Amino acid sequence: MDPLTNLQNGGWLPVVFLALMGVAMLAYVVLDGYDLGVGILLRRANGADGTNSANSTNADIEKDIMISSIGPFWDANETWLVLGVGILLVAFPMAHGVILGELYLPVALMLLGLMLRGVAFDFRVKARAAHKHLWNNAFYAGSVLASFSQGVMLGLYITGFKNGWAEYGFAIITGLCLCAGYALLGAGWLIMKTEGALQQRAVRWALGSLWFTGAGIAAISIVTPLVSARIFEKWFALPNLFLLMPVPAATAVLFFVIDRALRRLPKRLSEGNEYGAWVPFACTVGIFILAFYGLAYSLFPYLVVDKIDIWQAASAPESLKIILVGAVVVLPAILGYTIYAYRVFWGKARALTYY
Repeated sequence: MDPLTNLQNGGWLPVVFLALMGVAMLAYVVLDGYDLGVGILLRRANGADGTNSANSTNADIEKDIMISSIGPFWDANETWLVLGVGILLVAFPMAHGVILGELYLPVALMLLGLMLRGVAFDFRVKARAAHKHLWNNAFYAGSVLASFSQGVMLGLYITGFKNGWAEYGFAIITGLCLCAGYALLGAGWLIMKTEGALQQRAVRWALGSLWFTGAGIAAISIVTPLVSARIFEKWFALPNLFLLMPVPAATAVLFFVIDRALRRLPKRLSEGNEYGAWVPFACTVGIFILAFYGLAYSLFPYLVVDKIDIWQAASAPESLKIILVGAVVVLPAILGYTIYAYRVFWGKARALTYY
């Protein structure tokens, strides 16, 4: 049965829950993406003296500022991941079992990385000077592990969980490129939240991550239509080809705008001019939104490529109606708290201290 027929027969609830799950996962990728990116960049911090040794006081100060920039937000950002996976579990239990079963190892590694980050975040502040670099390294390792695992999960998901060297190779490349994408988000965040030498270095970090991110998006864009004849037809059949052309065109424009802004920012920032400091982060968010839209368009209405669609995987309509009541309460609460937290803690970051 085609999607239009399912909708006409009253199957609108699975579409609603798919949209809610999509919003939750997109919010997670953007919000937790930048704080994972800050963690990935942590080892590259050095002080005004240009050193990056474990005993460098200046390097420790910069790392404290980097951690402080995400301190009020990072744990709340992960709430969106819990919401997205929770919707998958209660609204699409069949797909939940298949997806998490196929992705058992990278999911376990992602959770290990997130736990390592959480422990390191708190312990690094109270650690003795001789041990602090160990917790910094743990925070960095947890950030890389969580980011890389998410990229591998994405690569395996796009290829329909096929077992082959080509599919595993693509998943590894996707993992590396997602790390670069998160580093780009994190660098953009630091450009907005920091000052001085650290802010200038964040501009260079963003430039270094920009085109690796572009390579990852290009690879996913090329491989996804090749996975399925249905997806290929959705993108390249006429008139779809022309109607969808604004998506890759807008993505290319955003990459150009980021590159242009990053090359102009060093001079402006050195003069104390913050104009345009928000541009790299905002445009990177735009790129992630467009990439997410392209992927969602390609996969709809399937939760497992060409195997399980949202109507096959959905819970009973009666159950979905009850769950929807809870979602209507929970989603605005999470959204409201998130907006409030960002409003309260907005501004330049300072060194993190616990009293």
